[in-house]
Amino acid sequence: MPQSPDKSARNTRFLIGFGVLAIAMVGAAYASVPLYNIFCKVTGYGGTTQTATKGADTVLDRMVTVRFDASTARGLDWEFRPLQLQQKIHIGENSLARFRAVNNSDHAITGQASYNITPQKAGAYFVKLQCFCFTEQTLQPGESADMPVIFFVSPDITDEPNLDDIKTITLSYTFFEKDKPKSQNTAALVDKKASGLH
Repeated sequence: MPQSPDKSARNTRFLIGFGVLAIAMVGAAYASVPLYNIFCKVTGYGGTTQTATKGADTVLDRMVTVRFDASTARGLDWEFRPLQLQQKIHIGENSLARFRAVNNSDHAITGQASYNITPQKAGAYFVKLQCFCFTEQTLQPGESADMPVIFFVSPDITDEPNLDDIKTITLSYTFFEKDKPKSQNTAALVDKKASGLH
C-alpha cells in the first residue's frame, strides 16, 4: 500500500533533519578540542590557567605548594613526566618547572599538550609566562625533549576569602597526538576529565 503524500513528506523531512544532525555531530567532534581549549581560556572554566608577558609586581610571604602531573592520551607512544614532583613557592614569585617527553615509537610524532589546574577555583590565579603547550612538539624516533614552563600564582588570590584554604595547586598536562583525528583525542580527554585529571 503506497504511503500518503503527507506521510512521505514527513519521512523525507525526518531523514534530512537526521542527516544534518549527523553531519553537525561529526563536525563538532573534529572541532571540540580546539573549541574546548578556547572556551576554557576565555572563561577560566575547568581550572584553565591565565597567561602574561611579565611577572607579578609583588611577592608575598604566603606560600603555596605546586604539584606537577603529566600523562599522554591513549595511543600516543610517548613517555611524558615532570622532572620535579612539586615546588613550594611564594605567591607572586616566578618559578620554573620542567617536563620531559620521549618518543618511544619508530616514527616521528607531533604532539600538543592540553593543561589544567586543580582545584579549579585556583585556575584564574595561576599565570603562565612561558609554556610548551602553546606550540606543537615534534619528536623523532627515540628523541627526547625537556619542556619548560615559567609561572607564578597571582597575588590577587589573596583578595578572595574563599581561596584562603588553597595550600596546594596541581598543574596537569596531557599530550595528545596532533596528526590523529580530533575525535580520538576528544575521547581520550573525556576519559581523562572523568578521572579528575586533564
